[in-house]
Amino acid sequence: MREKIISRRQMLSSVVALGVAGAVNIEGFKQVASAQSKSKTPPLTQAEMTAIEAALGKKGKYVEAEAVYTVPLPRNDLKVSIKGEAVPISFGFGGWVSIKKTMDGKGAVLMSDTVLLEAEVNPLISAAHANGLEISAIHNHFFYEEPRIFYMHLHGMGDAATLAKSYAATIKNNKLFPANQPEVSAPTKTAKEIFDLPALDKIAGHTGAVNGATYKYTVGRDDISIMAMGAEMTANIGLNSWAAFAGETGAARIAGDIAMLEPEVNQVIKALRRNNLEVVALHNHMLGDEPRIIFLHYYGRGAADKLAQGFRAALNELGKGQAMRH
Repeated sequence: MREKIISRRQMLSSVVALGVAGAVNIEGFKQVASAQSKSKTPPLTQAEMTAIEAALGKKGKYVEAEAVYTVPLPRNDLKVSIKGEAVPISFGFGGWVSIKKTMDGKGAVLMSDTVLLEAEVNPLISAAHANGLEISAIHNHFFYEEPRIFYMHLHGMGDAATLAKSYAATIKNNKLFPANQPEVSAPTKTAKEIFDLPALDKIAGHTGAVNGATYKYTVGRDDISIMAMGAEMTANIGLNSWAAFAGETGAARIAGDIAMLEPEVNQVIKALRRNNLEVVALHNHMLGDEPRIIFLHYYGRGAADKLAQGFRAALNELGKGQAMRH
């Protein structure tokens, strides 16, 4: 199995390498982005998607426009609280694994975000390395959560079926593995019944998705082209900003992530703080991404409409405040 998986370092010679020298600025990054290939990512075949499903024992979702197949990996075995108050797992305690082909169609890339207890981190590192996968980041997404949760990003390159088998072997002894997850009962009320969704959509400038008691926006960075490991990074393989809402309309909570070019970082931080949202983490998710993307996690409490305004203010700082294309 392992001989078909190659490391990121082995792929560096085939990845488009574009340096950014001198003073860092948004226009410079856009020049880099415009130089990236605009050709279409080859689609995954039905046989490849079937192989992914068979390896993980769970069906995922294929987004044809991005040629990405994603399997969600929620940690429904956990009961998580923030400052002593219970929060739904869909509020930000669900992982995922995505696979898409490289631009030349000769291989595939796997990206994953895993939700782990502290004691699970290093065993999963060892399992990932034993199965030919690499670690690209380990960090927090929240403050004040109980139990303490860490997020570990994994990646790998090879053919799609082998990557899926290697990933399944990596997580088979962890609760992440779908077969190790408990059955989940439906919430008494869904986000559609809790929040005024059209009002939130109008403020956010996007349409979200209901996931039980949570309402979530996922916004890609279609204004720039990001390459990593020979593949185009898109919203469904992890290049996105998001906001999840839970609680009640007048006493809501928000958690999310903003995907930024380096010059956008402090402008986004200022926008969040102006809107009384807490910055809880600032870090990378990927290795070898060009241009480099930094991710910021935030959290807040208050009226849902006020929280949505804070999310929108952060989005407005991306791409010099120009509305991102859907």
